[in-house]
Amino acid sequence: MTGACPRPVRALEPSARADVEVDIVVYGGTSGGIAAAIQARRMGKSCLLIEPGHHLGGLTSGGLGATDIGNKKAIGGIAREFYRRVKRYYDNPAAWKQQPREAYRSPRQSTDEDTMWTFEPHVAESIYREMLRECDATVLEGEWLDETDPLVMRGGRIERIRLASGMVVSGELFIDATYEGDLMAAAGVRFHVGREANSAHNETLNGVQTRNAVHHQFVPGVDPYVRRGDPSSGLLPGVHAGPAGDEGSGDSRVQAYNFRMCLTDDPANILPIQKPEAYDPLRYELVLRNFEAGETRAPWSLILMPNRKTDINNNHGFSTDHIGMSYAWPSASRAERERIFRDHLDYQQGLIWTLAHDPRVPESIRSEVARWGLCRDEFADHGGWPHQIYVREARRMIADCVMTQHHCQGREVVDDPVGLAAYTMDSHNVQRYVDAKGHVRNEGDVQVGGFPPYPIAYRSIRPRKEECRNLLVPVALSASHIAYGSIRMEPVFMVLGQSAATAACLALDARSDIQDVEFAALRARLESDGQILAWTGPVPTRASIDIQKLPGIVIDDGDAERSPGWSPSRSVGGYVGERYWHDGNERQGERKATYRAKLEPGRYEVRFSFTSNPNRATNVRITIRHADGSAEKTCDQRAPRPADDPFVSLGVYPFGASPAEVEVSNAGANGHVVIDAVQFLKQ
Repeated sequence: MTGACPRPVRALEPSARADVEVDIVVYGGTSGGIAAAIQARRMGKSCLLIEPGHHLGGLTSGGLGATDIGNKKAIGGIAREFYRRVKRYYDNPAAWKQQPREAYRSPRQSTDEDTMWTFEPHVAESIYREMLRECDATVLEGEWLDETDPLVMRGGRIERIRLASGMVVSGELFIDATYEGDLMAAAGVRFHVGREANSAHNETLNGVQTRNAVHHQFVPGVDPYVRRGDPSSGLLPGVHAGPAGDEGSGDSRVQAYNFRMCLTDDPANILPIQKPEAYDPLRYELVLRNFEAGETRAPWSLILMPNRKTDINNNHGFSTDHIGMSYAWPSASRAERERIFRDHLDYQQGLIWTLAHDPRVPESIRSEVARWGLCRDEFADHGGWPHQIYVREARRMIADCVMTQHHCQGREVVDDPVGLAAYTMDSHNVQRYVDAKGHVRNEGDVQVGGFPPYPIAYRSIRPRKEECRNLLVPVALSASHIAYGSIRMEPVFMVLGQSAATAACLALDARSDIQDVEFAALRARLESDGQILAWTGPVPTRASIDIQKLPGIVIDDGDAERSPGWSPSRSVGGYVGERYWHDGNERQGERKATYRAKLEPGRYEVRFSFTSNPNRATNVRITIRHADGSAEKTCDQRAPRPADDPFVSLGVYPFGASPAEVEVSNAGANGHVVIDAVQFLKQ
């Protein structure tokens, strides 16, 4: 590739937009849909790729230039080919128009790689179009499913789909590669929207997550009311009146959407960000109050891309995520999605304008934000703003296999892999509410990793046979909310799109239903095409210990009463549950954590867990309050602990009707103090 504007892919001209019949119909020009179309053509099948918009590549060409993957070595096939082409493009000195090649550095890139994982949006779309052109794929843009009469099914199979223009497309196999699962839903396939309760799949990270929502959080004490301290004045925009909900309970809310902004500080390429016509200052009152409460950081994550550009994402308590305003998107009509899209765009444009101009924003942040603007050479047909909203999660199919937290963390392993996922279980915040103290809080953020790449089941990308026998769903696949948060990465969608198309081609050759594809043959073809289906690389030390498998009564750090100032961490493995907390080696005597347990009367061994490290304190003070009084202990947290048993015994004590109490303090500590879990073992 020698430039960013290759010849266009073969498109259906208006005169040809009569009824069309092909082997495989791919609906959705996302990264997954493009990989599916390329694979179908390479396997000799006729294929039509239908994209409702006028751009190809979904979020990969829509601003997410900082590829999220977790482990690059888990990505093969067409996806890796794409990232190799990105590298080849930027190896050409002519690609560097706004800065010298040697001036660009990225921590996501090493010099010995033959791939590149950061790029400009227009470069990604150009490469996709070139790959489609090379395999002679046919693309239909600006067409979407008819909302009143979308398809005809016969004998459990989609026979044809009808587009809004009236055009009818018939196919033997169909692939829904939309973020929303629109074709899947039209076919009557079961799906879920929102968060399942933890009890649905015996998970711990699903449903309402107030305890986990410690990142991207407000400074304590921010008032949520229009007139501070006056509930009768009403809540500020984006805050809802009800409580967050019971911990771990399910709801229909989806994690927040935003736009991944491609900005530049190059004066020759910059478009200043204007104040929106419908600007409402109340929408941004919370970010200003957050600064006044002590926030000192700019509320964005700025990642540098080639040619003095960025990929900007959400960061901290009030940022580009439009929390609570995406709930209707998954099942909304096209017109309603357009309204939501515009609302998100107005919100984000107004936020950046506020950060750059409002005098209540700290001057250092104002000056930093103000030096960035939109790019003249990106999204030129959309005023410099991305054409793709970040649909982090919408509908999720319910298939024979639902990928869950247990698959991510390796407690369950599928035997029909069609690709690997490798990212942290990651959910952005889902709601903004008023806590018991009358302050505003975010809820829903979860970030739990520490596991190696894991396989994704073929059964999770195809519907149940009784629902549809010729459809594959590689993007809105079957996964719980928290597992989808790990799988939902653009390279993985490409992997699954290629695998879906391979299965479709094999089903066509065998004249079989998609559920009856012989997996051995599917696996053999995937591996021959460079897909990676099993992880053979290094496996990290087990990050966490499952609290449900521990004997006795265990009180984890999330259930302890903690004084302010503790910080969550997962840096050192071997902790119980989802994390541990540390005192930052600061303010000795001010950090305390109290664990309480209602025990049956009797004698119990009390045990305390921590992750050891050379920076820890050797003299952590622990008080055990029991039926006969109290006992004082010290704990050496530098002493190594076995990986499978992080607990130390604090002794055996009698307990009666009053709750048992164990208090950990950092008073006089000579290093970092860590709190994790307390265990009571009846003697």
